Amino acid sequence: MNTELPDVSLPSRLAASTEGIGFEELALAARNHGMPLEALRYDRTPIGLHYTLIHYDIPYLDPREWRLSITGRVAHPFRLSLDDLRAYPARTVRVTMECAGNGRARLRPRPVSQPWLVEAVGTAEWTGVPLARVLADAGVSPQAREVVFTGADRGTERGVEQDYRRGLSLDEAARDEVLLAYAMNGAELPPQHGYPLRLIVPGWYGMAHVKWLREIEVIEDPFTGYQNMVAYRDRQRADETGEPVTRIAVRALILPPGIPDFMSRTRIVRPGPVTLTGRAWSGAAPVVRVDISADDGDTWAAARLGASGGPWAWRGWTFDWHAVPGRHVLAARATDGDGNTQPVEQRWNRDGFANNLVHRVPVACLGE
Repeated sequence: MNTELPDVSLPSRLAASTEGIGFEELALAARNHGMPLEALRYDRTPIGLHYTLIHYDIPYLDPREWRLSITGRVAHPFRLSLDDLRAYPARTVRVTMECAGNGRARLRPRPVSQPWLVEAVGTAEWTGVPLARVLADAGVSPQAREVVFTGADRGTERGVEQDYRRGLSLDEAARDEVLLAYAMNGAELPPQHGYPLRLIVPGWYGMAHVKWLREIEVIEDPFTGYQNMVAYRDRQRADETGEPVTRIAVRALILPPGIPDFMSRTRIVRPGPVTLTGRAWSGAAPVVRVDISADDGDTWAAARLGASGGPWAWRGWTFDWHAVPGRHVLAARATDGDGNTQPVEQRWNRDGFANNLVHRVPVACLGE
């Protein structure tokens, strides 16, 4: 058995054209889980159905001993217990969170990693302390430029041993809606979602929402840690630096209609009126339009948008479709207020990030 760690100088691997999902990817898929698409019916995803991605191990943290350290370029470094954090005025924000690798498994060539289809998403109400309030109490230096968040989970990636750490610009970190969250959907954070404390950065992909938070460090220079400068970069070639992955790209998903075939997941419906429903979201601007196609994108028609769930949460939509016998491919395409629209053909990138290709659902209409 080969026990050598991978060489950090090597690029992430692409699957061969005939290569299926391997055991390593299956192991990742068994550890992590997506949201079943039938859960799109909920405005707020039940905790057990919300997607999870865990880079290393879920750490065990005793809340009696756990402390959050505020360090670096601040006038008053200090530590906070969970009770200290709960003593601050609380805020609750509804946030749609999506993994940056959502959709990776459908790319060709396929980046070898967590093999997401489109289910790596969920919407929850997070309760906690605005980060800006804690930073204000610490007294951030005028020379400060970035804030680094360190989790208690530790592992290796491409040979680099590390705690999971991410950096944000001070301006981004100080947004009013950025939270140090200790509750999810009104309940204590479960272990897989970062108990006892995690970061919530509305509008950003999930890699920014550091779990099991143990330290916040304010720094003057740009953060050059692995998760910012090596991982989570949009690149076409292995030898380029690429652009950082940040805000969630606009996307719509269809709540699969009818009933499923067990293996293929093809949907079975009967002829006649079918009300299609789903959700749409964007990390850049509110969703302003969703278009639906029943012929795999040859023609499109506008869906009806539901009420907004808030500036950082998905929005429901409905569409009346008259099903006729035969095979169909339903498709959904969202547009946000900045004019961003989902692509019909996906732009490829080496690590499989921000893949917001239009959602397609095969449907078989049976009967006369």
